[in-house]
Amino acid sequence: MTHDMIVVGAGPAGMAAAATASELGLKVALVDEQPRPGGQIYRNIGVVDSSVKALLGRDYVAGSALLMRLSQTAVDVRAGALVWDVDQNRNVTLSMAGRSERLQAPHLLIATGAQERPSPVPGWTLPGVLNAGAAQIALKSGPSIPDGRIVLVGAGPLLLLVACQLFSAGAHVAALVETAPIENWTRALRHLPAALRAPGPLLKGLRMLAKLRSSGIPWYKCATEVSIQGEYRVREVHFLHRGKKVALAADVVLVHHGVVPNSQLTRLLGLKHTWSETQLAWRPDRNSRGMSALEGVWIAGDGGGIDGARAAEASGTLAALGIAHALGRIDAAERDKQASRWAKRLANERAVRPFLDALYRPPAWIGSPSDETLVCRCEEVDAGRVREMARLGCAGPNQTKFFSRCGMGPCQGRMCGITVTQILAEARGASPQEIGAYRVRAPIKPIPLHSLAALDPDANETNIIEDGSE
Repeated sequence: MTHDMIVVGAGPAGMAAAATASELGLKVALVDEQPRPGGQIYRNIGVVDSSVKALLGRDYVAGSALLMRLSQTAVDVRAGALVWDVDQNRNVTLSMAGRSERLQAPHLLIATGAQERPSPVPGWTLPGVLNAGAAQIALKSGPSIPDGRIVLVGAGPLLLLVACQLFSAGAHVAALVETAPIENWTRALRHLPAALRAPGPLLKGLRMLAKLRSSGIPWYKCATEVSIQGEYRVREVHFLHRGKKVALAADVVLVHHGVVPNSQLTRLLGLKHTWSETQLAWRPDRNSRGMSALEGVWIAGDGGGIDGARAAEASGTLAALGIAHALGRIDAAERDKQASRWAKRLANERAVRPFLDALYRPPAWIGSPSDETLVCRCEEVDAGRVREMARLGCAGPNQTKFFSRCGMGPCQGRMCGITVTQILAEARGASPQEIGAYRVRAPIKPIPLHSLAALDPDANETNIIEDGSE
């Protein structure tokens, strides 16, 4: 089937873009690794029962309308499809049901969303330590809640949301340990007037705070020197609070220090990325409509910068309108007419981001872990080894990888890349932008050899050799 547009990622940005483009008459393929559309934010929205929807709240239920709209279009939905390669000619190679195939279209929209920031503290690799997002996935898939005493550690709206949801689900939330430093309030307050343009997220936050305060859950703020202790699995969380050492018994520890753009595909394409000092993450460059510097390649949603689900839906719609205009399906006047309300929504949703980014900015020690703390979980490389690489003259992550294997594991630096950049920047007295990031190569995720061998026989054999070997 010939497509006008391929969308990678079926979260709010991808679903909105695919539905909009299809409604305008474009032939669209929507590809996502999960078994059904929704992304992380709306995971399983079409199949969970009413009790789960009530538990997860209105923001989660809002995804139902978007999913319904998508289902009423002619979009070619490829769920359960792992995209493991893309190239600058907009060839998208994916693995699905044990077979790899390649799609190509004049326009490619990358809507891969966000991933949780790594939280490298001593003990974070122990069994029983999970990202907070993993607990929310379990809630959306069952619901299922962790057994035993749960301690949540970190900072950010998602940490508070997961704490509220677990408490409502009847989990034993033993404590909430917030690591956001007190000086974040000073940074955030100057952004409050602008944030009031989008009062919805602020009111939601106030409701969560009120619920947590009334729950009786012990709440420690501005915690420092966090470590997770245990021999074969987590047993305790240690930290410093108001000058006193605290040890909390725990069976499960959920860590979270915000989310960052998932930039694997945009890096694979060689697009320029800029280090954001506000979000402490890499952001691929794009214009106001989502267009990148590479012809026919567009970026929408949190994969281009963390703005939230409603903003992602707006940016996906704007990108789809831009693509429809580029293909001659609508003229500039119609594009701008339809884009007007979505651009306004996007601006309103983004108004609150500077306040939230400042308020929940991760503590500096998250990007500068102690020498003995593991940074690269795949290859078991600690922060001290990364600093040694800097002393030996490694100028960036790729040289560090060559000499230490840090970032050479199956995740290709997804779980260590940002931390390695920050450690090297600090050690060399340079900016993260000067240090750079890991080079990403296909396949971006492990695939079985039989899947590669079963690549669509109609695919170009030269590309198979280039993409499948080095």
